[in-house]
Amino acid sequence: MFSPRIIPVLLYSNQGLVKSVKFKDYTYIGDPINAVRIFNDCVTDEIVILDINASRNKSTIDLQLVKEVGEEANMPFSVGGGIDSIPKIYELLKGGAEKVIINSAALRNINIVKEAANYFGSSTITVCIDIKKNFLGKYQVYSHKDKKMLGIDYFDYVRQIEDSGAGEIIIQSVDQDGMMKGYDEKLYQTLSKSINIPIIALGGAGSIADMENLWNNSSVNSFSAGSIFVYYGKMKGVLINYPNRNKNEFERKFKQ
Repeated sequence: MFSPRIIPVLLYSNQGLVKSVKFKDYTYIGDPINAVRIFNDCVTDEIVILDINASRNKSTIDLQLVKEVGEEANMPFSVGGGIDSIPKIYELLKGGAEKVIINSAALRNINIVKEAANYFGSSTITVCIDIKKNFLGKYQVYSHKDKKMLGIDYFDYVRQIEDSGAGEIIIQSVDQDGMMKGYDEKLYQTLSKSINIPIIALGGAGSIADMENLWNNSSVNSFSAGSIFVYYGKMKGVLINYPNRNKNEFERKFKQ
């Protein structure tokens, strides 16, 4: 039976939600609290909220936003954006987040992952790793903060994150972001067979069938996405939604 975690990822920018294509070409989606209310009604498994400007602006995801989401959300939620210290993590968890997501800070100093996992427990700490192919088609770690590939071997870095005590890893394909043509199955097949902590796939899902294909062809059992939860139909009208698994909502809505 196909029954994974299915997680909407919401990108927060300038007090609103946006959606990207390959980490650029941002489209305004709407108000974050309104989206949370809709996901409540849809009985969503959990949600992720990422402030895409925080690290670049040397700030942290807005604590007031986290508190408002915490007061509204009926589902667990994780937050990320500029998180780089134990005190910041403490405030965000106190504000209502179930987990925090570390990205850029781990690239600067991987010890933050170990410190956070030791202090709060591994189940509270998620690390997001952005991966992009270079011109030779080889996977490398990408920095969304610096907007460049870092020349870091992605496999070695993932193993370091695992060894540092992260509870799970979001593996995001930059090349597939917003394309809605399916996940990069080769990437997830390789990683899921080589590490022991859960992997959440992110980047490229255009239907629930894409998730099921990866479910059947890898050890990944958690799937996240952005576009399929905020767009509807071939013209991609903005409509916050979540699948009714008994009615194959994802299969139907992009054919209309």
